[in-house]
Amino acid sequence: MTLDGKKILLGITGSIAAYKTVGLVRLLIKAGAEVRVIMTPGAKDFVAPLSLSTMSKGEVLFDLFDERSWANHVMLGRWADLMVIAPLSCNTLAKMSQGLCDNLLMAVYLSATCPVVVAPAMDEDMWHHPATQANLGKLQSYGNRLIPVERGELASGLIGEGRMAEPGTIVDWVTDFFKNKSQFSGKKVLITAGPTHEPIDPVRYISNASSGKMGIALAKAFVQRGALVNLILGPISIQPDLQGITVSKVQTAAEMYEACMGLWEGMDIGVMAAAVADYTPVTVSGEKIKKQNGQWDLELTKTQDILLELGKRKNTSQFLVGFALETNNEREYALGKLAAKNADLIVLNSLGDQGAGFGYDTNKITIFDKQGKEHLFGLRSKDRVAADIIDTIAHTLDLPKSLKG
Repeated sequence: MTLDGKKILLGITGSIAAYKTVGLVRLLIKAGAEVRVIMTPGAKDFVAPLSLSTMSKGEVLFDLFDERSWANHVMLGRWADLMVIAPLSCNTLAKMSQGLCDNLLMAVYLSATCPVVVAPAMDEDMWHHPATQANLGKLQSYGNRLIPVERGELASGLIGEGRMAEPGTIVDWVTDFFKNKSQFSGKKVLITAGPTHEPIDPVRYISNASSGKMGIALAKAFVQRGALVNLILGPISIQPDLQGITVSKVQTAAEMYEACMGLWEGMDIGVMAAAVADYTPVTVSGEKIKKQNGQWDLELTKTQDILLELGKRKNTSQFLVGFALETNNEREYALGKLAAKNADLIVLNSLGDQGAGFGYDTNKITIFDKQGKEHLFGLRSKDRVAADIIDTIAHTLDLPKSLKG
């Protein structure tokens, strides 16, 4: 697929890697894209606006207070099919995460209605600094995409992570982006996320530490690939951007069960990522239970098994994915769940893996399919894990090859 007719807005920031953008513009133009360029004032120290103007066959914009540029900043974000910020410096990353607006590039970014992808570039220690990673997490939580940094020789002379992706890699990403926007077009996807709260009395409940981040990342990734997503969301503390997603908020396992059963018949794909309580109190007190001397016995009963029931109701055209979080005998339990629940895939998380499980921004998974194959993935961000899961679903369903990263 070429980029014929695609409108690309390229933002360039003050990084030594900016010299590569002349080649990037050339490759985008060669692929058929129409390219417009915005630079931060600092970017001009690393690459000449004249070179970029010549290559893009258009005016390079960089002055926030130029009358024409300021009048056009809203228009630019609406004109583009995709905004690419490459290289993304540590400084501009911080501004984007906080919503600061002190130059034309930031004004365009904040008013852009098109998707935005960033290709960071910085020294390794800056890249790994907790503040940088926190800012990057915020940026991705806003719905922005990331083209991962590469490992190699850096401007400091050190060898490590932090190199901007090469122009060819960025063009491949952009090409895949437009190809995969329609990968799940028309597919209706049901996703569950978060914990459930099983009330004991008006102030106490049984729950777990699920943050809902994994299910939310899956919902966003499916929408980005053209799916129509219904998200059944348990009680969570974060306030994510769920634009383009139909959300039903629930509290208890029973409410999540009813919501899923009401929607499942009309769905093509189900991904049960929620950490649903296995047990719920038999009786719920209408008043706060007072502390008393001695032992307090709480009688529990099993909740309804959502994955099991969906598996029973699944028709031949539906595809069902379950999750398993285990502490021991992980493979055995995951395969047993795959068969018992009539699922098509089981995604295994292990609490024994550092950085995986509840509450983290990262995860490490193994996916088992009905053909007996294991798909192993290393520790990575939950956005990347979501892409891995969806790639596996797409491969199993024999859909067109999907976007990586």
